[in-house]
Amino acid sequence: MLLHEDSDALLAQLLRRIAEQDHKAFGEFYDRVAGILFSVSVRILKESHDAEEIIQEVFVQIWNKARDFNPAAGTAIHWALGIARHRCIDRLRSRQRRSRLVEEMAEATESTGAASTRLPEPMLSGEEISNVRAAVAELPPEQRTAIELAFFSGLSHAEIAVLLDEPLGTVKARIRRGMIKLRDQLQRYL
Repeated sequence: MLLHEDSDALLAQLLRRIAEQDHKAFGEFYDRVAGILFSVSVRILKESHDAEEIIQEVFVQIWNKARDFNPAAGTAIHWALGIARHRCIDRLRSRQRRSRLVEEMAEATESTGAASTRLPEPMLSGEEISNVRAAVAELPPEQRTAIELAFFSGLSHAEIAVLLDEPLGTVKARIRRGMIKLRDQLQRYL
């Protein structure tokens, strides 16, 4: 990954041009460093899909913050790698928060019966309630969590998005897909 001094000087020059909103310089900078940034991101995150998302965020930040690059503080490639590394660490922390939240919600639901405490007297038999709970438990974890937060905790979609550190559209899609699966599994009760 060592870069020749001329290459670093070129990258620094490209960053100066990017700071002036030069699209051609941005494209050239991307072509020269995207592979390195992606490789490092995959190594940190252990997942190429997340690394692809991170690289998009990194290049948006490079476009917006190129004027902040200070060649006296380090090389252009190390500046870009620092941005990628920080984004990766943020993603790892977000994963950990989400994982903890899912575990806490599962424990809270099991220990307090949160699913039934917010509802009025059930209009379903004990067997039907068991079937509904089993259908919810079969949902993928991200759908189940979003649905539990929306329907059992009474949170809005926007509140769930903030809590899970996910885009609002992602939360809405998870709830919708989960509800479709529940409808299909529980069709005989409708």
